[in-house]
Amino acid sequence: MSAEHTTAIEIASGVRAGERSAVDVLEQHLAAIAQGEGAIHAFNLVLTDEARAAAAAIDAAVAAGNDPGPLAGVPVALKDNMCTRGIPTTCSSKILEGWKPPYDATVVTRLKEAGAVIVGKTNLDEFAMGSSTENSAFGPTRNPHDTSRVPGGSSGGSAASVAAGFAALSFGSDTGGSIRQPAALCGVVGVKPTYGVVSRQGLVAFASSLDQIGPFSHTVADAALAIEVVGGHDPGDSTSIPRPAPDVVTILGDGVEGLRIGRITDLPSGADPDVVERLEAAFDALADAGAKVVDVQVPAFTYGLTAYYLIAPSEASSNLARYDGVRYGLRVDAPDTNSMYMATRAAGFGDEVKRRIMLGTYALSAGYYDAYYGKALKVRRLITDDFNRAYEHADVLLTPASPSVAFPFGDKTDNPLAMYLCDTYTIPSNLSGDPAMSVPFGTGAEGLPVGVQILAPALGEPVMFKVAAELERRAS
Repeated sequence: MSAEHTTAIEIASGVRAGERSAVDVLEQHLAAIAQGEGAIHAFNLVLTDEARAAAAAIDAAVAAGNDPGPLAGVPVALKDNMCTRGIPTTCSSKILEGWKPPYDATVVTRLKEAGAVIVGKTNLDEFAMGSSTENSAFGPTRNPHDTSRVPGGSSGGSAASVAAGFAALSFGSDTGGSIRQPAALCGVVGVKPTYGVVSRQGLVAFASSLDQIGPFSHTVADAALAIEVVGGHDPGDSTSIPRPAPDVVTILGDGVEGLRIGRITDLPSGADPDVVERLEAAFDALADAGAKVVDVQVPAFTYGLTAYYLIAPSEASSNLARYDGVRYGLRVDAPDTNSMYMATRAAGFGDEVKRRIMLGTYALSAGYYDAYYGKALKVRRLITDDFNRAYEHADVLLTPASPSVAFPFGDKTDNPLAMYLCDTYTIPSNLSGDPAMSVPFGTGAEGLPVGVQILAPALGEPVMFKVAAELERRAS
């Protein structure tokens, strides 16, 4: 079986049983990286030596009769905004040049404890701000299905690394759709858990009330295992929910008989016809499997984009104030402190990051706070209330994950609003904090992947994964 088609569960099972070695698995994936990375540019850094040492340690543990864990020997790629001790963490920005965190993010610690082998740090839109991975200071990542097209963003490198067979699992962050949208465009599974299910400790902050870490995988079962490994309470994260990770692996075969699948009748328009066609096919497939399709309304859904682009930049303006050339990262010398501060930020941040910092600073400024940021918070509350009402009538909701299949490079770079519209269907669940995931469900224009998004109520991961597993079984 080739590296790109081997699931994380199959790898871990074989390694734990001593039927295959972690070193051999790693070398297969490193060979795939060596062959394809030049065309794709999924990684900012490939950790060849560290990964080989980790794989050898896992094989030694198995030989000694010990169990290395549920992800034994599984090659995992990490978005380069997750702290890795002693290893550069750049957020694909020049301003973090030379910075090596003194600690691992909680997610990284849990992956290592589960026996995963970290193969590299993946490319992203700078500070996770973008929908195409064209905003990286280190150049764009390309879509493995068509290298003339974007992989989506901001976690484009993580999505591409799995789609290209460079890693069996990868992790990204989702602030407004940055896991689900690239998962849809690259034809892989991508999950944004309920806010607080996965620790944010060690994730470099973009918008702290919206950011969540989640997995990319080839299969729903792999994603379920990944959530169980990294999820659960972390006292180091004040927003972490004080309960264990959700039990989602054991229910994947339960089916959807009797479940209510919500169709949002007032969903914002704008999805391409080929995407809508696959969404309708998903409703039909679930109905054939015994679910009931019901119509629901989420009136405030349409305001998600406008609320998000006030709240997220405001939080970014605050979070990114720490990059000042004083404590770490890039410093541009200047005659005085204020000049150094301005010169460093001007040289270190890219255009999109600067745009969002300015948007957020304006929204938070005296005389505008109540009119913009305060009002956006009220809209956020309305969105949450509307979702809660919809979930009284439906167990999950289905929407497109992305309005279109992967688009060509440069298609939206001159029009920031067009780029922001890529997140129309994903942003509302970040504002509400509810879980959502994208599952590949056939292809659209030019044979490119289409992802269907499954939305569920807070802590509704079990029902969300049941529906995802059924869609996966029926995908065509």
